[in-house]
Amino acid sequence: MTIAPGAIRIGTSGYSFPDWVGPFYPTGMRSGEFLGYYAQHFDCVEVNATYYRIPPPSTLSSMAARTPGEFEFLVKAHRSMTHDLTDDAATDAAFLACLQPLKDAGKYRGLLAQFPYGFKRDERSKAHLERLRERFDHEPLWVEFRHASWMHPRLPEWLRERRIGYCAVDEPALPGLLPPVAHLTTDVAYVRFHGRNARNWWAGSPRAGVAAATAPRARTGGGQGDRYDHEYSAAELTEWLERIRALATQAKQTYLFFNNCHAGQAARSAKLMEELLRRERIMV
Repeated sequence: MTIAPGAIRIGTSGYSFPDWVGPFYPTGMRSGEFLGYYAQHFDCVEVNATYYRIPPPSTLSSMAARTPGEFEFLVKAHRSMTHDLTDDAATDAAFLACLQPLKDAGKYRGLLAQFPYGFKRDERSKAHLERLRERFDHEPLWVEFRHASWMHPRLPEWLRERRIGYCAVDEPALPGLLPPVAHLTTDVAYVRFHGRNARNWWAGSPRAGVAAATAPRARTGGGQGDRYDHEYSAAELTEWLERIRALATQAKQTYLFFNNCHAGQAARSAKLMEELLRRERIMV
């Protein structure tokens, strides 16, 4: 089956990082100019700032205004929904309000709920996912798991029944983490590349602790404890080419986001992936 032009979109998980100045953004560029420059190189971005706090609608309105018409945003769910596991109508309303400017601009494509390692597959967790689906019934929704207990044979069917997309991940091959499995459970595929920094993945974070996983990670220096500090090689990304081809031939849209954001590595990895996909004629 032929993969249509634009069927695969590549971007990064966030864009506003001071340590990208030099490695990606031109030296001396101010933060207010980052998104416009980013949009010259990529046609989509994953908004991660919404995980830490719910911004006012004006923030997302400004982001929409600084990007071209075909640019797309996917937004990460607030931590209260995925880590604190609270169910608060006022928080949900504020979150939906902040998304509205992107919807009005025609640039919003959905919501990513990334759960921590401590969110294991059990009846309580499944019930929370069902409530989250009900609370955001009209939103395209993908879930990312971190604990391997979710790798159950019935998972794809269970997610399809609830109109929840599966977010595939590339991360270190460590016990308890998810393997690089690429399920397609809605008509849109989603893959996140976290890097393979096995040495620092658990640095400072107890594996089973939900709270530890919510701490903002270092993004502005070169802290050795940053689990996402990894430079992908061509060989590592090549492992994903056939998986991406399979996803893109079945899905109406496939998103690939790089979260190895230390010192501009995500932007370089995204560009390398684009080159590899074009070389193999998977991306046109």
